[in-house]
Amino acid sequence: MFNGSAVALVTPMTEMGQVDYPKLMDLVDWHIQSGTKALIINGTTGEAATLGWSEQCQILEAVLARADKKIPIIAGTGSNATEIAIQQTQGVEKLGVDGCLIVTPYYNKPTQAGLLLHFKSIAHKTSLPILLYNVPSRTACDLKPETVAELAEMPNIVGIKEATGDLDRIEKLRAMLSKSFLLLSGDDATSLDFILAGGDGVISVTANVLPALMSQMCEYALKGEKENAKQIDQKMQKMHQSLFLESNPIPVKWLLHKLGKIGPGIRLPLTPLSVQYHDSLAQALKVVGAYDV
Repeated sequence: MFNGSAVALVTPMTEMGQVDYPKLMDLVDWHIQSGTKALIINGTTGEAATLGWSEQCQILEAVLARADKKIPIIAGTGSNATEIAIQQTQGVEKLGVDGCLIVTPYYNKPTQAGLLLHFKSIAHKTSLPILLYNVPSRTACDLKPETVAELAEMPNIVGIKEATGDLDRIEKLRAMLSKSFLLLSGDDATSLDFILAGGDGVISVTANVLPALMSQMCEYALKGEKENAKQIDQKMQKMHQSLFLESNPIPVKWLLHKLGKIGPGIRLPLTPLSVQYHDSLAQALKVVGAYDV
């Protein structure tokens, strides 16, 4: 599907909380020009939890039309109800996306057997390439490497976004899986080490703000040019940390608004970034040297 830097794209919103389609189109153009390798739409960073299904489809239709096959479009279709995840995956398949990202069922706290049956049930009902998404900090369940290895036997389960930040996990996964199975970091701060340990790329929050730098860092890492990759990564570490001073996507949306890329909107229960963190975000940009806020 892709390797390198993919962006977990924000959903631009007006001050009243409506989806801002002109700004969304501008972001699609910017990422294509900046070397981003794929757009992840309607994920955590895109506030999918507060978007209705019709809104999610409208957003996907707009992004697909704007991207015009220039970049892969991956749709978030996960749910804590298996049947809903199936319906949503089949829905985006009809829209023409290139793949789907499916988070582990949150809140329910399923067993590994339940996770196995959940993902297999979805895979049987679609021909889309599926990326598993493991983020225990948000879902209260952990998709274990042994379960991933069993799921990888399904022909259309092609990779995983692993967001534990545990670098031992990448070694276990790579040892169990074929080289063709995509291992993607979901943790910007450790993404370089993840790639150097055998990963294929990152689905990034930081790439919303620094798409060209994230893309270049990943390219160096994938080529084995460690020192060049480390130089860029060191510049971005403060940004990686600052973007999680409050719950994602609060900080990244504030920063993109300050840069003039999007409007100020964010939907409840998320709220605008606390004033106490404004200076930290501005300083993170100055460390990178890419912008002057």
